[in-house]
Amino acid sequence: MRTSTVARAEFVPLGGDLRGYYALPTGAGPFPAVLVYQEAFGINDYIQSEVRRLAEHGFAALAPDLFRGKVFGYHELDQVMQLLGTLTDDALLRDVDTSIAYLRVQSEIAAGPLGAVGFCMGGRLAFLTATARAAQIGAAASFYGGSIAPVEARRFPPLVDRVGELSGELLLFYGADDGSIEPSEHARLCEALSSAKKNYGLRVFAGAGHGFASRDRESFRPEAAAIAWDETLRLFDRILRGEPPGSTS
Repeated sequence: MRTSTVARAEFVPLGGDLRGYYALPTGAGPFPAVLVYQEAFGINDYIQSEVRRLAEHGFAALAPDLFRGKVFGYHELDQVMQLLGTLTDDALLRDVDTSIAYLRVQSEIAAGPLGAVGFCMGGRLAFLTATARAAQIGAAASFYGGSIAPVEARRFPPLVDRVGELSGELLLFYGADDGSIEPSEHARLCEALSSAKKNYGLRVFAGAGHGFASRDRESFRPEAAAIAWDETLRLFDRILRGEPPGSTS
C-alpha cells in the first residue's frame, strides 16, 4: 500500500459558517480528494485520525464539520439524538456542496471525480452524496450507514429509492451484530442496487457491531476495520487514481 507523510492537517473555513478538517500529504500534488463524513459525535479525534489516514495514503481529505464545532462523548446519546433531530438532507447536502466547491478551487486538488467515505450518520451521507451528487462522486464507501433502506423511516427518510441516480462505484460495510441495522436492510439494498445494475459491493463482518471501525469505542473490531479500510483505499486508488485492480503501490 502507498504511504506518505502528512504535510498539513488543520481546520479551515469552507464558506459561510462551515469549517472542515483538512489534511494533505507531502508533495507538490495535485492530489485526488476524498470527503470524510463524521459519526454522530462530531469531528472528534477519531474522525480527524481517519482524515489523516487518507492523507497518509496520498489523498487530500476534507471532513466538513456538520455540527459547527459541537463534539459529543460516546455516552452523550441524548444530546446527540436531540441535535440529529434538527438536521435535514437538504441542509446536509448544502454543506456537501460547500465542501465540494472549496475543494474544486484548491490548486493542490486534482481535477476529476471525488471520493466519499462516512461512518454511521456519515455512512448514510456518503450514500446520499453518491446518488444526489453523482456527477461529482466517482467512488463512495459507507461504514454502517443506517436509515438507507429500512422498512419504516427512522430519523431520516430512506434513500434506497435513489439508487438509480448512482453512477460511481459503491462499497457498503456492516457488522453482523449491529442491532440498529437489520439483515433485511442489507437485502433490500442488494436487491435495489442489483436490479438497477449498479457497481457495488456489500460486506457483513461476523462478530462486529455498529461502530466497528472506531478505534476509540468498545465496539472497535480491528480486523474488520482493517479489511474494510483496505478495500476502501483500493477502491479509491482504482477509481480516483486510475490504478489497476490489485495494485500495491
